[in-house]
Amino acid sequence: MRLTPATVADEREWIAERAPTVVPLLNDVRTDLAAAFDTEVGSVSADTYRAEVDAVFADGDLAVNVAALSGLLRDLDVEDDYPGFVVDELLGRELAGTIAGNQPLRLLGEATFHYADVTTHTEGTAGLDDLDAALAAGFQTRLPGWEWTASESPFAVDSDDSRS
Repeated sequence: MRLTPATVADEREWIAERAPTVVPLLNDVRTDLAAAFDTEVGSVSADTYRAEVDAVFADGDLAVNVAALSGLLRDLDVEDDYPGFVVDELLGRELAGTIAGNQPLRLLGEATFHYADVTTHTEGTAGLDDLDAALAAGFQTRLPGWEWTASESPFAVDSDDSRS
């Protein structure tokens, strides 16, 4: 795999155009998790997804990593599939966490990847369903809609209030 600014831009375009597959999966995951945690979570539109893809790819350091992981998953196929199960899970989890952001969102993106992966199957290479699950998990985690992310954490400590 060779990554250049042009290949990263091409991968951004591919991920953005994946909205018809990723956004319904993303919203299904949000609906299921909302029910599991007895909360309400806002749904995501294709336009919102595409705008967030643009935001991810606007950060060059993040963009090159997302493009590399996405490209690897798109091309990953293993004869008889099962021997490749671990590597596509590893790459998918890493992609979801990379997209989701810093902790604790990273961990939530990684965990959500495994749930999304179980609920989807995409025809094509072995890694393609993991790629769709990773995109859905990572973007659903980083996008607004979760009540607990709508306000400042009560655990933040102001340095003026801490003991010297």
